[in-house]
Amino acid sequence: MATDSCDGCGRSVSLAGGIANIWTFGEDDGSDGTAMTLEFEDGTSHLLCYPCIGALPDDPTAADVDRLEQVDEETSRLAE
Repeated sequence: MATDSCDGCGRSVSLAGGIANIWTFGEDDGSDGTAMTLEFEDGTSHLLCYPCIGALPDDPTAADVDRLEQVDEETSRLAE
């Protein structure tokens, strides 16, 4: 499983799939990751961890991603 960093808070994330998981099956099939790439209506795309995704408002923009910060390993929030 590949790793990268969250565009919002910077925490290390794992990406599902990829060549490393091509021959795995069952419970370890590479379908579990800790981040997802989202494409916003403003035309931008961002790799975000699940805590950052949960902190985003409805109809997020790139400015909202810039305001994300890590609180701890399980939560993120938008900075004021």
